[in-house]
Amino acid sequence: MAASIKDVAKEAGVSIATVSRVLNDVDVVNEETKKKVLEAINKLGYRPNIVARSLKTQRTRTIGIIIPDISSQFYPEIVRGAEDVANIYNYNIMLCNTDLDPEKEIEYLRVLKEKMVDGVLYMSTSLEPNILELINQLELPMVLVETTSREGDIPSVTIDNEKAAFDGVDYLIRKGNKRIAYIGTHEDAEHASALRYIGYKKALEQNNIELNEKIVYFGGLKAQDGYEGMNNILQSESLDAVFCASDEIAMGAINALRDKDVKVPEEVDVIGFDDIYSASVFYPKLTTIAQPMYDMGSVGMRMLIKIINKQEIELKNYVLNHELVERNSCKK
Repeated sequence: MAASIKDVAKEAGVSIATVSRVLNDVDVVNEETKKKVLEAINKLGYRPNIVARSLKTQRTRTIGIIIPDISSQFYPEIVRGAEDVANIYNYNIMLCNTDLDPEKEIEYLRVLKEKMVDGVLYMSTSLEPNILELINQLELPMVLVETTSREGDIPSVTIDNEKAAFDGVDYLIRKGNKRIAYIGTHEDAEHASALRYIGYKKALEQNNIELNEKIVYFGGLKAQDGYEGMNNILQSESLDAVFCASDEIAMGAINALRDKDVKVPEEVDVIGFDDIYSASVFYPKLTTIAQPMYDMGSVGMRMLIKIINKQEIELKNYVLNHELVERNSCKK
């Protein structure tokens, strides 16, 4: 039979109220008494009734994490960083995968509210007005990771996507490339990756290269989008290089170029974005813009836990550093 809070109190020689204070980390219990209670808990293998405890404290020590695509190599690394920090502070994780479906995002937000999670770490590809309205209605402590709200009113952790894309395209131009294609998200999309197209255009403009919309392809961030985009461009246009809004797009684009007997990087330079694990083992190894995925998750979780505990956060919108990683998909 499982030990009860009454058994712990008896073993430690204290009242049930004292055990409750220790479990809820109330400061009025002295260190010697707290030590006796913790020793009794360990000896008896006592586990608190989370449901009953949450009804009393309005806390579940559970944090929801919403991700758009669990099959992507990008999001699990963010979740790992977030979970490591959550474990340090004794929070449990409830992971929700939306399959890039805005309706599932809405449903999961409602479910997490019903489950009384203490807060939400939210990665979204569709911060549409109706979702932002629901977020405000639910009044859940929340931190956005990888993306930001247009107004910047929700705490967030991201990189400067526009500057990162600018750096990637400028790198291609400095290698002598002029006809540089873009495959990725449209600038009007409610997602951080949309800023990469803006960075692409600014890099062309500042280097006095005219934008050629015939070598621009808008789609998703998957390898299939890269394959289809590259085939679409090659039907009518030639190019020197391609800037891809994700590593998966870059891999798909390279496969399309291979199928057309176009050599990478000898004939076309290709640069990706994210620096997922496959970027370093794909052939050719991808030159890419690296996002600090683990750090994005860990910084986001620390921010969220501070917000949950009504502590001050140093910054509302953290912008972490990106890095250009040179490998073999661009000419040396």
